[in-house]
Amino acid sequence: MITRSVLLKDLTIVVIGASGDLSLRKIFPAFYALFQQKLLPERFRIIGFSRTDMDNDTFRDKIKVFMLKEQPSVSELDEFLKRCYYCRGKYDEFQDYERMGELIRKLEGGNLSNKIYYLAIPPFLFLPVSNALAHSNLIHTQEEKGVWTRVVVEKPFGRDRESSDELTSGLQKVFREEQVYRIDHYLAKEVIQNLMILRFANLILEPLWNRQYIQNVRISWMEDIGIEGRGGYFDEYGIIRDVMQNHLLQILALVGMEQPIKLEADYIRDEKVKVLRCIPPITLSQLVVGQYGPGILQCRKCEMKHGYREEEGVPKDSITPTYAAVALFIKNRRWDGVPFLIRAGKGLSKRTTEIKIQFREVPGSIFTETAPQLTPNELLIQVQPNAMIALKIVNKIPGLSLVLGESNLDLSYESAFETRVPDAYELLLLDVIRGDKSLFIRSDELEAAWDIFSPVLLELEKKRIQPVVYPFGSEGPYTADLLASKYGTAW
Repeated sequence: MITRSVLLKDLTIVVIGASGDLSLRKIFPAFYALFQQKLLPERFRIIGFSRTDMDNDTFRDKIKVFMLKEQPSVSELDEFLKRCYYCRGKYDEFQDYERMGELIRKLEGGNLSNKIYYLAIPPFLFLPVSNALAHSNLIHTQEEKGVWTRVVVEKPFGRDRESSDELTSGLQKVFREEQVYRIDHYLAKEVIQNLMILRFANLILEPLWNRQYIQNVRISWMEDIGIEGRGGYFDEYGIIRDVMQNHLLQILALVGMEQPIKLEADYIRDEKVKVLRCIPPITLSQLVVGQYGPGILQCRKCEMKHGYREEEGVPKDSITPTYAAVALFIKNRRWDGVPFLIRAGKGLSKRTTEIKIQFREVPGSIFTETAPQLTPNELLIQVQPNAMIALKIVNKIPGLSLVLGESNLDLSYESAFETRVPDAYELLLLDVIRGDKSLFIRSDELEAAWDIFSPVLLELEKKRIQPVVYPFGSEGPYTADLLASKYGTAW
């Protein structure tokens, strides 16, 4: 990606929900990594705000536990922790925000600093917290003298189009759209960032990147864990809202979009919106939903795992899907008729996120009798667990007779690049500081994404469609394989 630099002089970062798992495991380590690389301004401070009762020293000790895993320099870590402060408060109490404002002004020392508010809290708290910040005069509504305020919000952005619009409208009463950074950490993963470079910086792929040469596109997100104690949250949202409507639809947009006019945030997001608006709302006939039941996870010492309805916080009659597969179609000249098959699931046999671009068969092949079982060329883009790109091609196997076989031309990021791969949150937080919104979701992009899924989500709940039960540690429900075979392929 483009080289990033930071020219700010004074920055105040406020992490609201600072004692939570996301803050401690991802946000603070990401800020520390930026500090180590001298990518934070000379004068900065980080204030944690949450309901937990603790002082500055206790707060710093909690942060330190997660930093020590990276074996940091003791002096560097101490210097970073000195910049971290804690303010206890309730999320909807104006007086607590006013007290935090006093702390900020004391730390600023008479200067007016740029401010980032990271809302690491559940979505139902976004609006109360935003209103409390505004009431306490902690938001710069205009960028006077180069001083700005930005707010970062985590997904999910609503449960459907209606609730998403309400959330957007509520935030816009406090922040301007350009101040809001809707974060989707998948967009900052190295392989996902590389999608545009792979497509638009290599002439060899563009002539093939269309309905004439591509048979189908399959995007998979699989986890070999369950809901990990998040029963209350997950049962309200489910796998479609939690993963598919955001992470996977963003990946699909990057695969399907046209080349932007310039490598700038609004031009990139314009093209993503265009391709999302070409996807009709999905129907039940295009969708498979599943829910994991009890099963044995082979890769974890044959450990017996609970079914979803046995998890803490999950109702015994829950119909919330932990697995979903859907066939989408982009109704434009480049992609019309090409199925985009996407699936996401928990409690499966392995952990992987990958994109497979399957090309069409060679017309009039002269090798049909020699090698009747050969499959078409396929481009694999693996996001995790190992970042890699591989192209499956047909070769002659060395020998005295004409025998054909398949092999991969592959690029493994770990072996090819002798450089540290930054965590997604590092890149995203640096972009918030720089004001680069290329990897963040715009409000109209959010609207287009919800328009695709909202009708079928409402229908699932209204009709109480029962998900197909699959064993924990399996490949998922058999109906997902039937969906793929309907379009002449397999996952």
